[in-house]
Amino acid sequence: MRFINEPIRFGLFTGPYHRPDLNPIVAFQQDMETIVNLDRLGYDEVWIGEHHSGGIETISSPELMIAAAAERTKSIKLGTGAITIPYHNPLMVADRIVQLDYMTRGRMMFGVAPGQLVQDAQMIGLDPMNNRRMLQEALDVIIPLFKGERVTHKTDWFNLVDAHLQLLPYSNFDMATVGVISPSGPLVAGKYGMGLLSVAATNPVGVEKLLEHWTIIEDESRKAGHIANRRDWRLMGPMHIAETFEQARDDVRYGMCLLENYREHINPGLGIDWSNPDKAVDQLNETGFAVIGTPEMARAQIDRLLEKSGGFGCYMLMGVDWARHDATLRSHQLFAEEVIPYYRGTNRSMLASYEEVMGTGFSGAEITAKAQQAMIESYQKSK
Repeated sequence: MRFINEPIRFGLFTGPYHRPDLNPIVAFQQDMETIVNLDRLGYDEVWIGEHHSGGIETISSPELMIAAAAERTKSIKLGTGAITIPYHNPLMVADRIVQLDYMTRGRMMFGVAPGQLVQDAQMIGLDPMNNRRMLQEALDVIIPLFKGERVTHKTDWFNLVDAHLQLLPYSNFDMATVGVISPSGPLVAGKYGMGLLSVAATNPVGVEKLLEHWTIIEDESRKAGHIANRRDWRLMGPMHIAETFEQARDDVRYGMCLLENYREHINPGLGIDWSNPDKAVDQLNETGFAVIGTPEMARAQIDRLLEKSGGFGCYMLMGVDWARHDATLRSHQLFAEEVIPYYRGTNRSMLASYEEVMGTGFSGAEITAKAQQAMIESYQKSK
């Protein structure tokens, strides 16, 4: 079922989420291997987060990861998912993003957020309650800077004086903001003509707010003179798939309960008992919050989101170490083999061609055999 005129794109939204006892060198290596693997498998994009506390999300600069990943990949687009704008001077953010745009030859995407981890803000003396206001104040100057304008603007946390970029953007790169449950993300997306990264799309509360959020984007876009486009809407949902449900359930015993318990300490949770992995798997599947199972279950989840949302541009898996790294890579491969083609229609013509051949019975083989025999007889006569 599709509601927009182009195929869904597929990608990954990664904090990333690693077990805190994992060697950091190994964690960074696995993050890069994941991105390279997604590029090899034909995924469209990956978004990389910024975090500074908690011991789980270990990337502090998504720009550094993007610069390194761009040298190791061919076609996948690489987004900041997201830069926590209130932690940075907006001129410096704009400058770094334009540099990345050139270094990636237009494969960079610019994602922003007010900030998720309270301790990140507190360590630099910020009141997290001000972050959403600060995000909008920064976008008020960053977007004009991207357009080549000179900006003079003073707030209680930055002062730009005839500020301008020495390099203008290389490409017309995608811009997006993160949305969770509240209307904050959709309001920013509509006001500034950005896409929305709906990272709570499968949350039992969040999934029921999808249509409301899209209405907000359309209303705010109209007020600001923008045209809202569903291709710029990205929905994230956790999944781990394997050849069988039993295998997937066994895989996630590695890290699911530990990491989801952590996430409930930074975001309101579902009230799941994380001390019982098997019961937690059942609850996650039953509530629709996640898919732990098979490719068929993954397709059913995406169909549900299409119905609930009215259509979107990209489905993003969550980058999280629920399973060991090799099992996660296998999950991404299964998704590429059995889920992505289902929505893109890339194997329909091949299947049709196969059925056409099979429908002729063995006539093709019989004709080929006759031609081979004729050639043999012709050769013998010539001798």
